[in-house]
Amino acid sequence: MINLNNNNNENEVVERQTKMINLKIDGVSVSVPEGTMVLEAARQAKIDIPTLCFLKNVSETGSCRMCVVEIKGARTLQASCVYPVSEGLEVYTNTPTVRKSRKVTMELLLSNHDRKCLTCPRNLNCELQKLAQELNILDLRYKGECKEYEIDDLSPSIVRNQNKCILCKRCVNVCKNIQAVAVIDNQYRGFNSKIGCNFGASLRDISCINCGQCIVSCPTGALSEKDDTYKVWRALEDKSKHVIVQVAPSVRISLGEEFNMPIGTIVTGKMITALRKLGFDKVFDTNTGADFTIMEEGTELIKRLEKNERLPLITSCSPGWVKFCEMHYPEFVENLSTAKSPHQMFGAIIKSYYAEKHDIDPKSIRVISVMPCVAKKYECSRPELGAANGLADVDVVITTRELAKMIKQGRIDFPELEESQFDEPFGESTGAAIIFGSTGGVMEAALRTVSEIVTGKPLKNVEFESVRYSGGVKEAEIQIGDRTLKVAIVNSTGSAKRLLDGIKENKLKYDFIEVMACPGGCITGGGQPIHDSKTRTKINIRQKRAEAVYKIDKNMKVRKAHENEVVKKIYSEYFGEPYSKKAHDLLHTHFYKKEFYPRIQNATK
Repeated sequence: MINLNNNNNENEVVERQTKMINLKIDGVSVSVPEGTMVLEAARQAKIDIPTLCFLKNVSETGSCRMCVVEIKGARTLQASCVYPVSEGLEVYTNTPTVRKSRKVTMELLLSNHDRKCLTCPRNLNCELQKLAQELNILDLRYKGECKEYEIDDLSPSIVRNQNKCILCKRCVNVCKNIQAVAVIDNQYRGFNSKIGCNFGASLRDISCINCGQCIVSCPTGALSEKDDTYKVWRALEDKSKHVIVQVAPSVRISLGEEFNMPIGTIVTGKMITALRKLGFDKVFDTNTGADFTIMEEGTELIKRLEKNERLPLITSCSPGWVKFCEMHYPEFVENLSTAKSPHQMFGAIIKSYYAEKHDIDPKSIRVISVMPCVAKKYECSRPELGAANGLADVDVVITTRELAKMIKQGRIDFPELEESQFDEPFGESTGAAIIFGSTGGVMEAALRTVSEIVTGKPLKNVEFESVRYSGGVKEAEIQIGDRTLKVAIVNSTGSAKRLLDGIKENKLKYDFIEVMACPGGCITGGGQPIHDSKTRTKINIRQKRAEAVYKIDKNMKVRKAHENEVVKKIYSEYFGEPYSKKAHDLLHTHFYKKEFYPRIQNATK
């Protein structure tokens, strides 16, 4: 039996042996399962131990030495994140020796760190900065050699600033162990150590999939999204342009976190009001594009099933996953759905149908997408994704974090905003569209529509809970008419790798597969609000956000894509039917094999 789930996935529950171990931490008696590390035992006892390199189930290496503790009977301090508990163990977390060690370690880290905090993208949300304050670092006794590394900003999605790096390797571990991409690693030794790419290349020139999981794992400003807010401000200031913003489903359940609202707070109405205050001409919902995606992708699935060809059909909504497939598994490119992702599809509709209906020159339209994903920045630059009148479907992509920056720049008091509605004609969407935000959502939305189209009968229950999140890979069998569909739901490209390897070895067989590049799907995408290691240990962020997504779905009047009146009207007036020639020309694309190091290979020829 193939093990499809990755035990390093931060969202999975790690099974431990049931034997309980008794120990004392700072005189407090604690009982935890065997195999528990001292750090976790301390946190269960409400005792705080600082960390930097530690990120639960992602990076547990003990390399930063910030979490050191005294163990009775041990000759030296021990890293609590990798020190297992044992019966009768006595641990001390706040002795003079421990405090001195942590302070010296911090001073050494800061001695060769670029300390330009005010201009750092992680200012006030930096784990290094916060810990230095907690340790009362007021002066540095050590002067290190601050090397000036060139900032790598050539990628359309990710900026690497080696000068901010503290060598914690959290980015390396998530890239290698969770995403199975492994494009960055520790290089050289001693004072020359750094995190870098093969051949000293830019992230642009290697097989980086632009997922951004390295960004949300980084404790400092060494990694950040490519800031495109200036492009949006420039478009808003140009009075000759008709500037439209569209917002992805998961942004409305995470944006509030940037304004100190509880994780998973639904802020749809406030978000729309904020966007209007920023000056956008129209505020539309990407959920409309998601409903079109279901109509096109669902029809594509039905046609492939009828012909029994190019199965399994694999979703193509996640650009990080698509690039991973093109580079690492080109033999599966033909299995990818040709349907564009929702925001790209919606952009094409805005620059064609909407432009014609409102007599607007599509060349004067600027479509701005607010996404939870930094890979969408790369996606909108792909030349094969511009089909509407020869124009790019989407002009600029900004992340949830970037939208929050713009709201703050606009001096808008977000929590106090009144609520408002999306603009017509794209203000009506469905519950099927909103669940795109969580892994399994695309699959469930498609099944709601495909089932009713195939059987001609309404579903008794629209909720397909068997395809909802439960780890890296989930399998299910769905009865549709007289056919049983074998489906799989995958999140993280590391899990996708294991699944595709199983298919290649003829050990696994499916009809339909949903893949999301990021663990947990879009709700935990690389463009979402960043939370520190302590928060990620205490709170299941993915679960909180997913609960909000399904809450919105449950409260929607319409919960199936094919029942969206706006979608039906546009098909009737413009496309004719799903998968028609016109729909195919505007709403579909193609994918192809990509080289690992195209620019490097070309340069050496």
